[in-house]
Amino acid sequence: MKRYDKMDYRLPKRIENSNKSTYGRVLNIAGSDYMTGAAYLSSVSALKVGCGYCFLCSTERVISAVAAQTQNIVFMPLNDLEKSLQENIFDVVEIGCGLSQSDTAVEIFNTTIKNISKDKILLIDADGLNILSKEPQIFTSLNLRNIVLTPHPKEAARLLDCTLEEVLDNTFESAQKISRIYNAITVLKTHRTVVVSPEGKTYINTTGNNSMAKAGSGDVLAGMISGFAAQKIDLFEACVIGVYLHGLSGDLAKEELTEYSVMAEDLISYIPLSIKKYTKQFC
Repeated sequence: MKRYDKMDYRLPKRIENSNKSTYGRVLNIAGSDYMTGAAYLSSVSALKVGCGYCFLCSTERVISAVAAQTQNIVFMPLNDLEKSLQENIFDVVEIGCGLSQSDTAVEIFNTTIKNISKDKILLIDADGLNILSKEPQIFTSLNLRNIVLTPHPKEAARLLDCTLEEVLDNTFESAQKISRIYNAITVLKTHRTVVVSPEGKTYINTTGNNSMAKAGSGDVLAGMISGFAAQKIDLFEACVIGVYLHGLSGDLAKEELTEYSVMAEDLISYIPLSIKKYTKQFC
């Protein structure tokens, strides 16, 4: 088992002769009528780390709310989801942020996992993980190859059908179990987030602080990982860089805003500075 460090990795290269297609397409299936913020945070953060396109697939109410905040996202109605997945134009499909666990959300989740190409990257977060934990056999039978699961400890406990205390007492082992069961890279979010691959690669993060214990912080991380993965770097590498820079953005935000006042949208504002600092130190 090799334990990886952030110095093992480099940011995706920006090519002089390139265009938006060079840096990949993220399809973000996120949000519900009363959780519009998750859709915004997870979409904008993907763009902020350099992906070329982010498509947001959601309800009309969510799309209207997010469109009022940014003009940088391409919007897709839910009716187009199945057809768009079958066209196979996306590099990364991200699902779950603010999705809810309604019957409609379960239908959306099942449509996604049954129609995504096996070679594409699928990142599942938040309510996507909660839906998955109720019917894991449907998911594991599909034999998808490039999966990232990003649970917090309660979601991890549901995935493992164990108690929260068991996860908190055995964080690393819990991440390993999830990776084995679901054949996925697991990003288990704690005060020291752990990244584990099915093959045994491991990374323990050293950035981040208690100011980031706010609603929406995980949505930003999901978007950052998806945005890096869309740029066609190694998937484990995309997870590690996303986790490290997410925490570093929180550290930089805390310095200026204090540990009380950092909000999830502030993390997005500090992504450029965290990338600049990372590049100077390690690239």
